[in-house]
Amino acid sequence: MIYEHEIPKDARLYFGSGAKLKRDIEKSASEVFYRYGYEEIVTPLFSYHQHGAVEDTRELVRVSDEENKEIALRADSTIDVIKIITKRLGNTTDHKRWFYIQPVFRYPTKEFYQIGAELLGSSKTDEVLGLALEIFEILSLKPVLQISNIKIPKLLQERYQVPLSVLKSVNVEYLSKEVGGWVESLLYLKSPEQITDLCEEVPSDISDELLKIKELCDSVSYEKIVVAPLFYAKMRYYEDLFFRFFESNLELCLGGEYMADSMEAAGFALYTDNIIEILQKG
Repeated sequence: MIYEHEIPKDARLYFGSGAKLKRDIEKSASEVFYRYGYEEIVTPLFSYHQHGAVEDTRELVRVSDEENKEIALRADSTIDVIKIITKRLGNTTDHKRWFYIQPVFRYPTKEFYQIGAELLGSSKTDEVLGLALEIFEILSLKPVLQISNIKIPKLLQERYQVPLSVLKSVNVEYLSKEVGGWVESLLYLKSPEQITDLCEEVPSDISDELLKIKELCDSVSYEKIVVAPLFYAKMRYYEDLFFRFFESNLELCLGGEYMADSMEAAGFALYTDNIIEILQKG
């Protein structure tokens, strides 16, 4: 039985002070974006390209268009922002800095609000990371900043025969018992200050990617930084450095470098609902 007041599981409802807080967060973020030359874009709710965004395509909410071609509710904003700017609007704008404030959806009825920014034509992860840090400062939040490099788990899979499933699940027991050695040292690496010494223990290709992590850490002034070289992002498009913010087991932001139709890019998404939850706990 479905009651008249019932809403689907994991759908979002904001009212009163919660709705005001959501609007205040969006206003603060948009002011930061405009200050740095970002313009807003609102993408369609339905998309043909979402399979290129999420690792597990079973999370897509699928429907069909009038020609029975498969489309999906927007599950991630980045892919559509890139394709619309570079393909559909390419002849009408050369602007490279864009932001969005809109919800995304995952199967069966999960709804998430996001605030995001995309920097096209540049892989300046430090620039977009700086934007995220400035927004958190305005919101009086100091979550943990984790910096990783997706190339490290990919190298471990391709060159050192570590199963990708182990890396995706961060199977500590397998890594310790079956792999060990310098890979186990990566598992326990936490601080950017430890990277220099560890680079002497690991192969040169891994060392090069670790030094990228350290360089990004050194580019920001922030106390609560951890490094996680084996962390595997579940977004398909990240190809190099990426970062996330979290607090109380809630992910507040995810961003990094990627390639968009052979174009370098960098961006991030703030998870508005999780930020609201942290602020309300106060």
